[in-house]
Amino acid sequence: MSMRARNDRSFIAETIAIGSELLLGGRTDSNSLFITDVLGAIGVEVRFKSIVGDNRSDIVRVLKTACNRAGIVILTGGLGPTVDDRTREAIAAVTGARLARRKEALEGMKARLAQWGRIPNKGQLRQALIPSQATVLPNPVGSAPGFALAWRGTHLIALPGVPSEMRTMVEQSVIPHLLSQLQPSRSRGRQPLTRLVFHTWGMSEADVDAKLKGLIKKSLPVALGLLASPTGVLVSLTTEAGRALKEDALTSLAEEVRTRLGEWIYAEGQDTMEEVVGRLLHGQGRTVAVAESCTGGLIAYRLTQVPGSSSYLDRTVVCYSNQAKMELLGVPEHLLREHGAVSREVAAAMAKGMRERTGVSVALSVTGIAGPGGATETKPVGLVYIGLDGGDDAMTKECRFHGDRSVIRQRAAQAALDMLRRWLMNKGNL
Repeated sequence: MSMRARNDRSFIAETIAIGSELLLGGRTDSNSLFITDVLGAIGVEVRFKSIVGDNRSDIVRVLKTACNRAGIVILTGGLGPTVDDRTREAIAAVTGARLARRKEALEGMKARLAQWGRIPNKGQLRQALIPSQATVLPNPVGSAPGFALAWRGTHLIALPGVPSEMRTMVEQSVIPHLLSQLQPSRSRGRQPLTRLVFHTWGMSEADVDAKLKGLIKKSLPVALGLLASPTGVLVSLTTEAGRALKEDALTSLAEEVRTRLGEWIYAEGQDTMEEVVGRLLHGQGRTVAVAESCTGGLIAYRLTQVPGSSSYLDRTVVCYSNQAKMELLGVPEHLLREHGAVSREVAAAMAKGMRERTGVSVALSVTGIAGPGGATETKPVGLVYIGLDGGDDAMTKECRFHGDRSVIRQRAAQAALDMLRRWLMNKGNL
């Protein structure tokens, strides 16, 4: 395929996430990642991503730039009923389209609200204002409809920012709409973008990079990506848009990644650590109980995010104070006095006490200093001890994490779950 075909603007996309909360740290933008994966399946490459606050003039500027470089622009957010929802007005300003209350949008919104025993208020009526020439995209989950508008060779699509609403609308309306709009003669033969993802824990980004050095040959149309986060380093293999790849080439690369990273890979694709641990526990018929100090229930939250977790999670205890550790888990007072709450000895006693009191197959414990205060010269912020007691065998692990309080807690929870994962894998191989 020629370079011109590879750079066909019709198959280049940009996502624009709208909302001041995305800039201030109140919420992360997961919508763009979902859209990237879904568009890739139809051969459309997301090359640009923008985040902009709830300012009409800023949205206008970002939108103009996007329309100059992408044939498909998908906006999420800013379609709600409040005064700071300005996506409709910004699109109207850029395209010159007149906003009008569309009958199909109004009726769909009324029907959805009626299911909840409500009628639209004045603010919600604004949600039915759609550019007159746009196609209304129904929202089967929420009240705010979306819309699609063709303007100067760009397909503009506006969707709500609520992830559950956006995802349903993309799958049910956006993809069918785009497939009907993209010229069949130009889309025929385009290769879908394939993205394989591997989740690792326990290695730094630099160490993962070193292990994967030389993996991708220059002639292969595959990009290697690394993304570090509090839950580990994500490794991705993504095919390039419009370039063919032998069927077994990506499979061979994936197998090489597994070989090089080995046990550091805890999951692939969309799987999470808690899902992997849950499958192992369920598959082996084991139960677990958790005693948490510095993580404050975060491990319990993650485990119970998995449907069916009641079959293997017995209970959790947040024992923050020394008194709670003694009363609820039977941690000897002399251990707390001699070694302190953040110590290998106390982590072991917490796990043992939890297992003995519950009768579960295995117990997990975490104690540490998440900061910013509470540290000493010998016990710095980020020092965490994890304990595991399986009856016949028990172990503890010392970890030293960096970051703020939230990040340290996330890393401590991830490390504890990974310790349990590895223990279960060893038991399963016996």
